Amino acid sequence: MTAPAAPGSVQLLLPGGWFTACPVGALEPGRGVAVLLPEDAQAALFLDSAGAVHAIGNIDPFTGAAVLSHGLLGSAAGRPYVASPLLKQRFDLATGRCLDDEAASVPAYPARVVG
Repeated sequence: MTAPAAPGSVQLLLPGGWFTACPVGALEPGRGVAVLLPEDAQAALFLDSAGAVHAIGNIDPFTGAAVLSHGLLGSAAGRPYVASPLLKQRFDLATGRCLDDEAASVPAYPARVVG
């Protein structure tokens, strides 16, 4: 699963190691990008206004739709989140926890920019 990274690549830490997800140039502050992961999983990648890269699962657990990459970024108590474009639940970009329903969450992936 670990592949050599192209310069300026975003990598996510998956169980098998670092996975090159996309070029960093594909990210714009405040807008999400959906990427395919191994085993048909999906991630939503975000670049926040401070230049930090965040990655969570792209599947909204309330609807089953692959839409979190289209959500709106915000912050609550200094923590960045994305609000689902469908039902507006907010997901913490560091942990994947739903801020509006403690029983729900999405995967959160450590992310880094290399090169």
